Amino acid sequence: MRPTETDPKHDILAFHKNLTEIESITYNEQKAGDWLAAALEHNGYTVEKQWVDKDAGRFNIYAYPGSVRETKLLLSSHYDTVPPFIPYTHTNTTIAGRGTVDDKASIAAQFATVNSLIAHEQISADSVALLFVVGEETGGDGMRAANRLNLKPETIVFGEPTEGKLVSGHKGNLGLKVTAKGKAAHSGYPWLGRSANEVLTRALAALMELGPKLPRSEKYGVTTINLGRIEGGVAANVIASSAEAEVAVRIATGTPEEIKEEITHAVHHAIETFLDDGMEPKDVIELAFTSKGYGPVDIDHDIPGFEVFTVNYGTDIPNLEKTVEGQKRYLYGPGSILVAHSDDEALEEEELNEAVEGYERIILHVLGKN
Repeated sequence: MRPTETDPKHDILAFHKNLTEIESITYNEQKAGDWLAAALEHNGYTVEKQWVDKDAGRFNIYAYPGSVRETKLLLSSHYDTVPPFIPYTHTNTTIAGRGTVDDKASIAAQFATVNSLIAHEQISADSVALLFVVGEETGGDGMRAANRLNLKPETIVFGEPTEGKLVSGHKGNLGLKVTAKGKAAHSGYPWLGRSANEVLTRALAALMELGPKLPRSEKYGVTTINLGRIEGGVAANVIASSAEAEVAVRIATGTPEEIKEEITHAVHHAIETFLDDGMEPKDVIELAFTSKGYGPVDIDHDIPGFEVFTVNYGTDIPNLEKTVEGQKRYLYGPGSILVAHSDDEALEEEELNEAVEGYERIILHVLGKN
């Protein structure tokens, strides 16, 4: 059974609405996944649920519209979102709510495009498949699990908000958790303790001073360090015994190992004054790099007729291993990253429709149909 055609001017809006109305914050993706799998099956796709965490009901969806599992082209997006959930609204031509851009707009546009091209016999149903994953927003456990699917497409198109442009590359990424170790005491007698908050702020100040000194790239600009979360202490009149911060590093050039070395040196130097005789830096501060990290990612962008730019956000591209020599990878999708993750996440109807046209051009180019 071949997929029924999705009208880019109508059905894409309904599909996008139905999917976006289902809250799918990372680790709570099951209801959205169940709806998405059912929608694909209803349209004639063979659907595989790949469990990422069965106890939590978390799974990737691999779906192919033809009779063969292995296809030349793979389109992929993620269906998890960041918190908090913001209800879907559609006012005039503006569609707002959590996930309307990142990344359910790409899912809707990819689905609509494939259905339309097959229905109009512009491509074979055996030439393309879809992969929708969980966990992209929290480190990519879904896409890493997808490596076990043993897929071997010649080309992969990853969907993310790119304003309808092709992306030539994005910065690397490295996560860090900084834990300061103090000693509790009465605030009237601070010399009897060691303030973990003071240790932490000294370390974080060193990180913020380090950022501008790191190597920069002509293509990706500067490496940035973001202090995403800080927590410490129990009360104003108690010397804090513990404090921690979570940090995100966007790497413009170099390797994660080089950045880790620079960070470790800067932090250890900054907290030297807290070390008594015989103490080591690890006695007062712990640096836990929360992921292997990756350097800048160069992306294919050789399809005529598209504007091309770089982005500062991370994607699932480095989480999916290349299984074919010379495998092409493209990054494209509707909406702007500048509103993603914000309270104002939204896009216009026309952006969805234009994305269908963009995906159509990409697919036809990849499959040699234009």
